[in-house]
Amino acid sequence: MNTRLVKIGNSPGIRLPKPVIEEAGLGEDVELRVVETGLLIERARQPREGWAGASAQIRVRGEDGLINEPSPTDFDASDWEWE
Repeated sequence: MNTRLVKIGNSPGIRLPKPVIEEAGLGEDVELRVVETGLLIERARQPREGWAGASAQIRVRGEDGLINEPSPTDFDASDWEWE
């Protein structure tokens, strides 16, 4: 699809047709990157996007335990009492 740069305020911009925005899954926020062949517009990723699925896979594989056993501290040895 070809389009033209248009003046938007003091800056050049492009208008994206609604069907293109919907097909690409773009929302109000997007990420822009300059790549070798031009400009790439991607939907903005949300913080921690995909973490729930990744942690579920770790659980299924049985890799959700501690990496190292906890090391007791002086506090654990002398100052801690269960009530």
